[in-house]
Amino acid sequence: PARDTFGAMTGLYGAIQPADSVSLSTRTHGAVFNLEYSPDGSVLTVACEQTEVLLFDPISSKHIKTLSEAHEDCVNNIRFLDNRLFATCSDDTTIALWDLRKLNTKVCTLHGHTSWVKNIEYDTNTRLLVTSGFDGNVIIWDTNRCTEDGCPHKKFFHTRFLMRMRLTPDCSKMLISTSSGYLLILHDLDLNKSLEVGSYPILRARRTTSSSDITSSGSSGPRAVGSPCHQNNSGLLSEKTLSRPSQREGGSPRNSLEVLTPEVPGERDRGNCITSLQLHPKGWATLLRCSSNTDDQEWTCVYEFQEGAPVRAVSPRCSLRLTHCIEEANVGRGYIKELCFSPDGRMISSPHGFGIRLLGFDAHCSELVDCLPREASPLREIRSLYSHNDVVLTTKFSPTHCQIASGCLSGRVSLYQPKF
Repeated sequence: PARDTFGAMTGLYGAIQPADSVSLSTRTHGAVFNLEYSPDGSVLTVACEQTEVLLFDPISSKHIKTLSEAHEDCVNNIRFLDNRLFATCSDDTTIALWDLRKLNTKVCTLHGHTSWVKNIEYDTNTRLLVTSGFDGNVIIWDTNRCTEDGCPHKKFFHTRFLMRMRLTPDCSKMLISTSSGYLLILHDLDLNKSLEVGSYPILRARRTTSSSDITSSGSSGPRAVGSPCHQNNSGLLSEKTLSRPSQREGGSPRNSLEVLTPEVPGERDRGNCITSLQLHPKGWATLLRCSSNTDDQEWTCVYEFQEGAPVRAVSPRCSLRLTHCIEEANVGRGYIKELCFSPDGRMISSPHGFGIRLLGFDAHCSELVDCLPREASPLREIRSLYSHNDVVLTTKFSPTHCQIASGCLSGRVSLYQPKF
């Protein structure tokens, strides 16, 4: 919505309530790890712990279909490629492609990862599917040449302790979060160019909170989405690679790598794990959910992208700046909570205990660019909604309707919509 008409939408979200009549019970299917709406908002898909994928009509709350054996292990993430085709990934190390018009069989199954697959992204310009897993690999799949036997694929990137991978809306950057507290950013992204360790230029390698070397910090094992801690044995970015000089002269080359440690309030002297990573729908900022290595604190943080040349060549500016943050409920230790931006980027829906919180950059749900603080400011709580009897693990805004969905550890999915 335009700035002058957003008051109506803010009013709608201010009146939102749990809609008991459309609560969707999935208790027999295990925990809900991920929720995803189709781009037209006509289908809500649910990734479940016990190998199932559920499909609902979010408007009528009717159950459409249960894919009872979508995978052989936990289903972690769902991503729509368009209004009909969607992809699922699993701890069984595979990715499956599905067509809403023919759900009795998979379009194809993709093999290439050697450990749990946790994240799926899609470049609509090139029709390349991008996945990441706890084997530390980011793999590119060419869906333009998809057959029943799968798709041509190649390893694009590898790093240790990989947690989440996201593409900016214009696919110009790839962000990778790790359980050791580091955030990797590939600038001027070119997915057609494979990156082997040591072959990509280091654009900037720095901490935002200290000057210690990236390879000297302690690290913790990564955690599954919605599941307890598990160790990852993949290899680190090598010290030789990370110590390469900055290659800023003549502009940044394609796939330039930036390595940084985002500032997290209260975590300056301790390691932290970046468990959830989301991008602002307009590409202005990134949204992180961070937990301390001891799981005694959790924070939701917003970081603005700072573009342009560094202020001084000898002291390059970090491309992310902390603008807003808020401490989260310390419940469900060891489980990841997936948060999200609203479709217009003005609000954040964040799992909070047995419910969700709607957060804004200010009390009026202004655009981020209209209320950027000089120093990090608290996110404003717009509304709290509670309808679960267990820890909420994931939440999602509908892309087309004033509706929010949430899923919890005991398997319940709830919808929230305005009541007057």
